[in-house]
Amino acid sequence: MITLRKYILLAALAGSMSCDGMAQSKPIAYPAKGQSAQTQQQDDGACYSWAKNNTGVDPAAMANAPPPPSGPAVGGGERVQGAARGAAGGAVIGAIAGDAGKGAAIGAATGTMVGGSRARQNRRAAAASTQSQTQGSMDTFNRAYAACMEGRGYSIK
Repeated sequence: MITLRKYILLAALAGSMSCDGMAQSKPIAYPAKGQSAQTQQQDDGACYSWAKNNTGVDPAAMANAPPPPSGPAVGGGERVQGAARGAAGGAVIGAIAGDAGKGAAIGAATGTMVGGSRARQNRRAAAASTQSQTQGSMDTFNRAYAACMEGRGYSIK
């Protein structure tokens, strides 16, 4: 048997897999006291609004949020910083070997690659953090929605 906590976790996970799924990930309500379909629809709307107002989470807005920017131009300048560090280090090593310019060029190229790797790591970390925050927000919304529906006589799964 799936507990409410497990359902909410699964629903949040499913919601994080696609934007469309996120808006549909609220808990399922069963009319335990014989409520009509019309009453259930009214209660569903009222509880959705109540959960949205009390948590500050709007699942529809989260589902329609644009994805975070990505690409080589996005980042904190990790490639440029890497190139500068690499060029400086390469110039020193190149000077010892007799050709500072060649050493600086090799160092800059290597530093650019290292900086690009750092940029990708930073983007992945930011995306994971955003996904975790979104999941936490949806968990909060779903708990509020479930509490409201249970208070109106529905069984929640």
